[in-house]
Amino acid sequence: MNGPFDALCEQVEQGGVEVRADSRQVQPGDIFVAVPGASEDGARFIPAALEAGAGVIVCTPQAAASLEAGGACRIVAHADPREALWRLAAARWHTAAHPMTIIGVTGTNGKTTSAYLLEHLFTAAGHTVGVLGTVNYRWPGHVENAPLTTPDPLSLHAMLARMAEAGVDVAIMEVSSHALDQQRVGGIPFAGALFTNLTQDHLDFHPDMDAYFAAKARLFTELPRQDKALAVNADDAWGRRLLDLCPAALSYGLQVAPAAGEAGGRHRHLRGEIRHAGTDGLQLRMTLEGRAWELRSPLVGQFNALNLLGVQALALGLGLDVEALRALEDFRGVSGRLERVENPRGLNVFVDYAHTPDALVNVLQALRGAGFKRIVAVFGCGGNRDRGKRPLMGEAVARHADVAVLTSDNPRFEEPEAILRDVLPGLKTAREVLVEADRRTATRKALEMLGPEDALLIAGKGHEDYQIIQGVKHHYSDQEVVREILGCA
Repeated sequence: MNGPFDALCEQVEQGGVEVRADSRQVQPGDIFVAVPGASEDGARFIPAALEAGAGVIVCTPQAAASLEAGGACRIVAHADPREALWRLAAARWHTAAHPMTIIGVTGTNGKTTSAYLLEHLFTAAGHTVGVLGTVNYRWPGHVENAPLTTPDPLSLHAMLARMAEAGVDVAIMEVSSHALDQQRVGGIPFAGALFTNLTQDHLDFHPDMDAYFAAKARLFTELPRQDKALAVNADDAWGRRLLDLCPAALSYGLQVAPAAGEAGGRHRHLRGEIRHAGTDGLQLRMTLEGRAWELRSPLVGQFNALNLLGVQALALGLGLDVEALRALEDFRGVSGRLERVENPRGLNVFVDYAHTPDALVNVLQALRGAGFKRIVAVFGCGGNRDRGKRPLMGEAVARHADVAVLTSDNPRFEEPEAILRDVLPGLKTAREVLVEADRRTATRKALEMLGPEDALLIAGKGHEDYQIIQGVKHHYSDQEVVREILGCA
């Protein structure tokens, strides 16, 4: 127990004082929490917070020992300022008292589509829904672009309070591994959690895949509400490992349930079977504990079949019945997730957010399964991110596309040509390769080689409408560029 800090939380809960983690926002009397960041230690900004008139400084015991006692500002030491921040945020916004069901979705791929599917499903069932995710933060009467998949604790708890005021009774959140590692979702009483999959990504942040998995697992094993509904993909090797940690989880997959003694075995299992897959979508048959039902969806590809299964598994765990699941048949898709770009020439052009090797494989296999004559793939890799996945991205395109068009995708502070060189070893077995650093020019050249029976996949950006070059964000939308080139802007 930390008596001074607990007393501070009670003071915040009673109202009249604000909590800040940015010294530039501090007003006289505010509480400033000196949180260690990825590149800066918040303790460096304590002098600025004091200059702005902070009434309380919350910091590590080491930082507290270096501060002079006395004056109008009170110093409260806490061993973990990240924990202190979310506890104060939860107290400030009375998070535990909100009468809403909060759902967390995590995984490398499929988070956004699953969140949209859940939104569609619970809205159809009569609920008022809010969503916080990669594309935007939205609830009735409010939409804003999302700078982060999962916002910081102060913003997150504040937005949940605003959702509650707007009548939201189901809140759906995409939860990133960064957010879990940095305790951004601390204090959120999740009622349900969905695990989609885990493939190589973010190894610029996590030291290895085990650490990446451990961060994701916290949503299921460490956060409040031990009674929360859990749905975990048993077709995924990391999912089976997670199932061993979560005895109460409902597993789902297209494969037969893992047997007792195998990783992920001994769980209730929602089994899906693809009865039909084509350009018109999917027909699935589900079985769970002796009950069977079918579902048609306009979504395409095996990866979307798994998204549909995961959403159904979690929804059943949260109390929806099988009849309510039929609302998924009306869901038309998500912007930037295998999105068809309509055009006057009738060319088959698709934009997708795929920016990991596994995601590229999934979307390319979905297009291959739809029966197109040739598949042309425009793709790149982000700068200042996991370099290890770059040749793997090239390998994925080499295996599953007929023509690989390698280009830039948010080079950030790296030279585009250096990123392309990292990808090229993975393309050594590709049938045909075109390298063009300028993304607009690469897209134009790809469109020029496209026939009426071919498909073009432009991967990596999806819903994003910008390119980051040398730290500067420039407006750029794959969809807009395609329409401009084809004369339909």
